[in-house]
Amino acid sequence: MSRTLLTDDERRRFMTDGVLIWRGLVRGTVLDRARTLVNTWLSEAYDPARLTAYTERSFAPDLEENADVLALYHQSGLADLAGELLQPAVTAPVTRAQIQIRLPHGAEQPVKRMHVDGVSCPHLEPRDLRTFTFIVGVVLDGSASADAGALHYVPGGHHRMADYFANDWVLGQAAQTPDDIDAQDGTALIAKPGDVVVMHHLVPHRVGINTSSTPRTMAYFRVSHAQHSDLALRALSDPWLEYPALAQLARTGSS
Repeated sequence: MSRTLLTDDERRRFMTDGVLIWRGLVRGTVLDRARTLVNTWLSEAYDPARLTAYTERSFAPDLEENADVLALYHQSGLADLAGELLQPAVTAPVTRAQIQIRLPHGAEQPVKRMHVDGVSCPHLEPRDLRTFTFIVGVVLDGSASADAGALHYVPGGHHRMADYFANDWVLGQAAQTPDDIDAQDGTALIAKPGDVVVMHHLVPHRVGINTSSTPRTMAYFRVSHAQHSDLALRALSDPWLEYPALAQLARTGSS
């Protein structure tokens, strides 16, 4: 991977949209090995009876700590590039991947509504927070179309969610997003294998059904500020709390 530094334009775009998309960033052997592992699991180890659990947590759970899957993040140069978002703060070690697969149309797979990860999740206790700072997703397989199980996100939605968490939400309530966010379709991540999405934790998102004939497969890496456990609750209402340099840019831009 030739990319080593974020540009000023990318920093501004991340602050505005909460999302960065890098095309063809992960490729070659690193991509091929991970994709083969997941596709082999899907053909040989997938248990249809566990579809809901896979969808809520992770497909291929035995691959979450596999070195070839983690290499998508650590050996592609992606870790250094994504970590720049938090400089001069540092990230906690990323030791686990989440595999998400949207199966072709016909599978009885739950449709995820608009949400932010780790807050009021149906498989967690209401007062449990399983949040992070931002997420990195690598496309492993699937059709590059909006209706093929693509991630749908709300550009700029992190600002609305920070206001919601500050003024209209208390820890333990069931509602994950306000009604105006929940009603949105979002922007589809139309992407090919090797493309990467980086998304602020507060950007609301959902995933729909896959009407194509090909599974849509993503490997996600949750990245946290090294002190995230101490900052997590405050970070819900302060989107730049964990991003020192971006917080300074936000203050400068508003002065």
